Amino acid sequence: MSYLDSLDSRDKKNEASTPVDDDVGPKGLRRRLVPNFPRPKDWRKLKLGEPKRIGLMVEPTPFTHVSGYSNRFNEMLRYLNEAGDTVQIVTPDETKGAPSSAHGFPITNLPGFKFAMYPVTLALDLSGRSLKAMRRFRPDLLHVSSPGFLCFAGILVSQILNVPLVLSYHTHLPVYARNYGNTSSFFRLAGPAFCEELSWKCLRLVHSLADLTLVTSPQIQAELESHGIERVKVWRKGIDTVRFDPKFKSDAMRATLSGGALDAALLIYVGRLAMEKRLLDLVPVLQAHPSARLALVGTGPAEKELKKAFEGTNTVFTGQLRGDELSAAFASADVFVMPSDSETLGFVVLEAMASGVPVVGAEAGGIPSIIDHGTNGLLARPADTHDLSAKVGDLLNDPGARRAMAVEARAEAEQWDWKTATAHLRNVQYRQAAVNFQRRRTIPVLVGGYFVNRFTALCDWFADSFVSCQPATHV
Repeated sequence: MSYLDSLDSRDKKNEASTPVDDDVGPKGLRRRLVPNFPRPKDWRKLKLGEPKRIGLMVEPTPFTHVSGYSNRFNEMLRYLNEAGDTVQIVTPDETKGAPSSAHGFPITNLPGFKFAMYPVTLALDLSGRSLKAMRRFRPDLLHVSSPGFLCFAGILVSQILNVPLVLSYHTHLPVYARNYGNTSSFFRLAGPAFCEELSWKCLRLVHSLADLTLVTSPQIQAELESHGIERVKVWRKGIDTVRFDPKFKSDAMRATLSGGALDAALLIYVGRLAMEKRLLDLVPVLQAHPSARLALVGTGPAEKELKKAFEGTNTVFTGQLRGDELSAAFASADVFVMPSDSETLGFVVLEAMASGVPVVGAEAGGIPSIIDHGTNGLLARPADTHDLSAKVGDLLNDPGARRAMAVEARAEAEQWDWKTATAHLRNVQYRQAAVNFQRRRTIPVLVGGYFVNRFTALCDWFADSFVSCQPATHV
């Protein structure tokens, strides 16, 4: 049974074992939520059921910030538009010319700030602009990215509007906390273990308030569940196999990436140049394979440090590439290397595989959910430069195995398309969030119900007293 088939059978089993009475719930909580998310008898039909109204709060912006997860949200929005749904987007973005709409949906752009350890625009939204936009829009469901500062505003909005809350988890905070724990004297004193445990406590607190948590791989799902986070499902992956294709292979691009050494073995990494990506682990790899060349494609906060660390090696820094240039860069390499142990999925790994390039990746985070070790790529022990160098050598020294893995990598990528992933999201997972919402608010204990009602009343009072309901404007 394939992985896709196993997911389908598990969905059917869960659907059969958890019948839902759409009319249950205390007075005031019975809405049109579950009727608007009908039973997914054939969830692959993108336009199944009535059109939905989805509130999306995402941080950082997926429209001017380049990252793997930005592809996910843009593809999701494209197919929600095709399904006939309506989406109100709220995101922090202070870039010049920030878009006021995307894929036919309006964007409320928030002012924000730069976080020292992660230099992208984030927002607490203390002014309540997201609440104004969502009260005017009246969503059936609120989808908020996590972790981040905006998710706290999203939780408040979901409580005030009394709608299901989906939190999608995109950055593996505990690993970041461990890696960045040396950036301040307080955290250095506390130690990496304290930083990691503190991040897990924060995640449990925040995600306990979600009706559904979405993650990008079964490995991250298992890790969150093992740390006490409930109601976790996998948001299916997808890849644009037209944009990323072996046909883009180019001698001219290979010459650029290799510094003119067309016949040398070419390794490539594409992504943010940041310390949590463990790119320094590639220095010993180059030392172990002195004839190989490495291309680092992208920009990021650690670019200056990395250029200094890679001085004297056969490394080319290309900066940011887009469009056909990016497609050609992927397809023109021999091996894609991903030493990062903090990836919740690793879209660039899928993009490399779609381009017909085998991957050597760390056996951590979501990467093992993509790479079938020995078939379409190789997995190395995380933070083990000797094992990483050995796995790279296995591919560089065996062109036949490399070509066979390239074919298998492309075949694996072709199984995953964004239309199917979005159909499963809107027809199965959004509905499950609505079901969970209804159940979690059917409080059997009178005292518990009293406090829930008092909290809801307090939220309504806050909204009516302090937040204007004037139409939201783009900033």
